[in-house]
Amino acid sequence: MNDRISLKQAAIPVFGADALTIEDVCRIARGASARLHDSPDYRAHIERGAAFIERLLASEGEIYGVTTGYGDSCSVGVAQQLARELPIHLMRFHGCGLGNHFTPEQTRAVLAARLASLVRGYSGVRWVLLERIAALLNHDLPPLMPAEGSVGASGDLTPLSYLAAVLMGEREVWKDGQPEASAVALAAAGIEPITLAPKEALAIMNGTAAMTGLACLAFERAEYLSRLATRISAMTSIATRGNPGHFDPALFGVKPHAGQNEVADWIWTDLGRLHDGPQMRLQDRYSIRCAPHVIGVLRDALPWMRRDIENELNSSNDNPIIDAVGERVLHGGHFYGGHIAFAMDALKNAVASIADLLDRQLALLVDTRYNHGLPKNLSGAEGLRGAINHGFKAVQIGTSSWTAEALKLTMPASSFSRSTECHNQDKVSMGTIAARDCLRVVELTEQVTAALLLAVTQGVTLRSRQGELDEATLTAPLRGFRDDIAKLSAFVTEDRPLEPDLRQILVHIRARRWELYS
Repeated sequence: MNDRISLKQAAIPVFGADALTIEDVCRIARGASARLHDSPDYRAHIERGAAFIERLLASEGEIYGVTTGYGDSCSVGVAQQLARELPIHLMRFHGCGLGNHFTPEQTRAVLAARLASLVRGYSGVRWVLLERIAALLNHDLPPLMPAEGSVGASGDLTPLSYLAAVLMGEREVWKDGQPEASAVALAAAGIEPITLAPKEALAIMNGTAAMTGLACLAFERAEYLSRLATRISAMTSIATRGNPGHFDPALFGVKPHAGQNEVADWIWTDLGRLHDGPQMRLQDRYSIRCAPHVIGVLRDALPWMRRDIENELNSSNDNPIIDAVGERVLHGGHFYGGHIAFAMDALKNAVASIADLLDRQLALLVDTRYNHGLPKNLSGAEGLRGAINHGFKAVQIGTSSWTAEALKLTMPASSFSRSTECHNQDKVSMGTIAARDCLRVVELTEQVTAALLLAVTQGVTLRSRQGELDEATLTAPLRGFRDDIAKLSAFVTEDRPLEPDLRQILVHIRARRWELYS
């Protein structure tokens, strides 16, 4: 993980005392420590729920998932002498996930989201359980958690069962990027496994932590992409000798979408003195002229997405809810991930639209019919050697492929509810699938962005070498950004494999190395 020391020292809210933000979860995902609010009053608040469960058990009270079976089996009573075995069975029979495992970073985000819910004190868990989840984060031992197997209602049961199992010393964890038996890894870290109390497996598993943790990561990456796409669009306008008037504040003053206006203002500022130069044409093609209108959709959607993701993050989202003060067990459906599902379906749609925008910009840049005087395929080769050099021809093909895959994934997962578990879970959110799809769309769009960053830097440099761009007219932020890209990927004169350059740019994108617009 990058910058682990600085991340551990970063100001992370205290679990149980402060609400978490998306950025807090992302910092924890990348290695920051987790700290619990450990005042006596707060510990008593947590323990009160667990103690209430124990009193109900002693008085033979009926509690879903504690003295009954799960889901459709809620009408099946569980004998008192077997109630303490029930959470172990829940954890074990859900150990059936498949597909790729979540990455260590993704799993840390999931653990942060689960801890954020449990520390609210309405799940009937003990203080020691919170300590153990925090210990997994602080010793960097996230469970090996399969990504596939959740329908996102009755919670992320199957993926989160792997957290419950690891707390008991079963299954595997990530250690230094490699799988290791949890019992071995916990022993080496001095973490003692626990036996889950009657409500604790259900409290861990019956919630929205997997989809919410992934949603935090997707949101942060998408927000950064919106800024990169804006900077790239300004550079594409320069490389194609576009009309800066398309971004004039007076033009956008008559259509008051805040995010759209924000993007237009950023581009207008990037273009700087080019506003006053001669214009080649009245109107550019839509992928340049309408860049604020495309990117602005995402910018305008981010605030309500943040609201819903952070509300979910800071909620009690398991079932039943334990009201220890009022001494009530409240049965409901807070495990339903509808808000996250809708946010992720919308986010992947808006991000894929940006991939499509950038793909179209690259198509203009490499085509001599539309790039207004740049060499074919942006090749830097001259003379006879121009015939055998093909510049960014294959990069444009690859970009088209990544864009097509991103667009294909925009089908809303939340529309594919399936009745499961003997029709007990007869309407489900599919929030975890939506979040996984969204992360894949973000990943593909980052690849498109990396490709266009290389191409548009080549295009701007070609304009300068052809004497059609006065370097003095470039704003300092844009010139500095162009120079940073040029340091990572040299000007393409003779054909060379560009995969290493693309991967290097991707590292910088995913680490958010460039400060873009304050």
